[in-house]
Amino acid sequence: MMQGWQLSRTGPHKVYTQLRVRAAAPHEATALKHKPKLGQNFLIDPTASMAIVQALGDISQHTVVEIGPGAGAITEILAPRAGRLIAIELDRELAPRLREQFAAQPTVEILQADVLTVDFHALRRDSRRVMVIGNLPYYITSDILLRLFHFQEAISRAVIMVQREVADRIVAIPGTRDYGLLSVTSQLYARVERVLALPPSAFMPPPDVHSTVLRLEMEPRFDGLEVEAQPFIAFLKQSFAQKRKTLAKNLRMAGFDATAITRAMERTSVAPTARAEELGLEAMATLWKSLKER
Repeated sequence: MMQGWQLSRTGPHKVYTQLRVRAAAPHEATALKHKPKLGQNFLIDPTASMAIVQALGDISQHTVVEIGPGAGAITEILAPRAGRLIAIELDRELAPRLREQFAAQPTVEILQADVLTVDFHALRRDSRRVMVIGNLPYYITSDILLRLFHFQEAISRAVIMVQREVADRIVAIPGTRDYGLLSVTSQLYARVERVLALPPSAFMPPPDVHSTVLRLEMEPRFDGLEVEAQPFIAFLKQSFAQKRKTLAKNLRMAGFDATAITRAMERTSVAPTARAEELGLEAMATLWKSLKER
């Protein structure tokens, strides 16, 4: 038996509890055709597949969009449960295979496309937002995340599998080593929590990294922080431009007036030697508004 780790929901602190998982039969694994250039690592662990689907909650009345269904391990669990399922597969060989596999299920649609070109608004059947699920290719994880955030008005929840190190950066808190632009961007758009951690042995072929499943509830904070989306995001990019430099120096390099920076930091109680990774979103928003006033 392989062993993975599932996040416990009990108690004030998040702790991992053991989750036993069964590997797929050998013939199932060897039947999968792996294409490294597409970042394919097929999930072969049925217990983990079920846990990932369950993390979406009740999907019986929802449109679910699956990114990268691959061999269909998660798709076959989603199909009878979702009100409507759209699986987006880039691989030109796997897409027809999936269409054949789910031909008898009218609520399932296989879309052969690059997810980075898909308009998620167009996938909505009514006013209800879609849910997203998927094992994201590690080499374009950030690009896909940004795509999901761009369409946050069309998406209510996303359950995604990413490289463990990337997950650590997404959920990181201010003042920690992993906290950076990916952290603030993700937490600006969504409420994020860990769901499941998986070892390389849960995949075929086994990747060189461990994986983490995250659940993102799309809850943009722009209104609460009283900031305009695009200008504030640009400010965050400038603030985190060079992690080794102080926030003040990054802002000066971005073109902000040195005196204005000093005065804004004094008004918002930000130390002149502070780095961007030391400040939470609220502090960054307060500083941005102070600079904007000047």
